[in-house]
Amino acid sequence: MALRNHSTITQFILLGLSADTQVQALLFVLFLGIYFMTLMGNFMMLFVIRVDSQLHTPMYFFLSHLSFLDLCFSSVTLPKLLENLLSKRKTISLEGCLTQAFFLFDIGGTEIILLTVMAYDRYTAICYPLLYNQMMSHQLCEKLLCVSWSVGFLDAVINIPPVMKLNFCEANTIPHYSCELPSFFSLSCSDVSNNIIVLGISVLLHGFGTFFLIVFSYTRIVSTILSISSNAGRSKAFSTCFSHLTAVSFFYGSASLRYLMPTSGSPLELIFSIQYGVVTPLVNPLIYSLKNKDVKAAVKRTLVKCLPWHR
Repeated sequence: MALRNHSTITQFILLGLSADTQVQALLFVLFLGIYFMTLMGNFMMLFVIRVDSQLHTPMYFFLSHLSFLDLCFSSVTLPKLLENLLSKRKTISLEGCLTQAFFLFDIGGTEIILLTVMAYDRYTAICYPLLYNQMMSHQLCEKLLCVSWSVGFLDAVINIPPVMKLNFCEANTIPHYSCELPSFFSLSCSDVSNNIIVLGISVLLHGFGTFFLIVFSYTRIVSTILSISSNAGRSKAFSTCFSHLTAVSFFYGSASLRYLMPTSGSPLELIFSIQYGVVTPLVNPLIYSLKNKDVKAAVKRTLVKCLPWHR
């Protein structure tokens, strides 16, 4: 990415989570463990869904791509965080910071759309069970996936390149462990009002647009479930939605709050960022495996196939 010559700042300092060296050592062990478990959990979901033919359905097609997005999302920030926890100079180049912000916006935006698509998938499965396979064809699933990636990429293209035109003259300290888009605005000595307006419109259209679609889907889902006469049928229908609602709450709520709140260096910014950028990729595989009998059964079948002594 070409940067304008009058930007005198060539690198930023990421203050991270703590200035205490002992705390940093503990945080390194903690986040290294989180990153390792995130990789293992999401790779497990990808592998099991890939090799088990009983999971070759639209729901698990989207879930496998959610696991891939979580792998990418955590890998954008956690390796740099781990590096800075061991380093005395916690710096990142301007180009590297912009690149990180681009992929955070791109992958995060894609994940929000994909979670909305997954809500539509549950709506179709519960409200139109007899037409589900016809309505959620493989071709439609691939198109919805392409739409998810396209909208996330478009959001990043709209918001990140204008930041490259800003001047960064004096301040170069980011009170954070990663380069999120709002952090640039408080550091720039240029007029950022247009950037803030574009970000606000983007978040409102993208965030609240998908929120409305998710709420609409689950309103219809709940209405249909309540009309089911048997308790067992209602319980089974609710259980298929619980994992998705939990994933939406973890990611959607914290990400929306982070990008709508003004940048002030508040600890809340770090908490929201850690929740949607670190915790969510870690817990999504657990949410979808621990509460899903099909996934647990598929894991057992996969272990039997791959580990003969596990029989």
